[in-house]
Amino acid sequence: MNITVYTDGSALGNPGPGGYGIVLLAGKHYKEVSQGYRLTTNNRMELLSVIVALEMIKVPSANVSVFSDSKYVVDAVEKKWVFGWQKKGFKGKKNVDLWQRFLAIYPKHNVSFTWVKGHAGNKYNEVCDQLAVQAANQKDLLVDEGYEAQQKDLGL
Repeated sequence: MNITVYTDGSALGNPGPGGYGIVLLAGKHYKEVSQGYRLTTNNRMELLSVIVALEMIKVPSANVSVFSDSKYVVDAVEKKWVFGWQKKGFKGKKNVDLWQRFLAIYPKHNVSFTWVKGHAGNKYNEVCDQLAVQAANQKDLLVDEGYEAQQKDLGL
């Protein structure tokens, strides 16, 4: 099965309230997903959007094409940096909780990443951006436990 995924993350302030937006396309199926968090970063939301999208795919070994405007996420995977970080125990790296979660779901599918320029008129990237910003602006936002625990550990 071939699945196309568009993702985007947003933080109002950085850190600040944040959210992610996802568009999943498979054949004639179309699904939008978003969620907001009370305190997080843009990079965390970019990465979390990809993780959530991959976790939603129930067909094993699906061919998944991920389109993201996040160089942080796309380069980390496509240039294989994240696998080196993993071998070194993520020493000195941020968002370890999310990268570990990503590495648990990533091998379950055949995933390719394509970077798209943000705010450049790509239809589904624009939809994801709107979903992410709307999610960040909602009331009753979730707690990004990984981020807030990390800040507490740093005494922030």
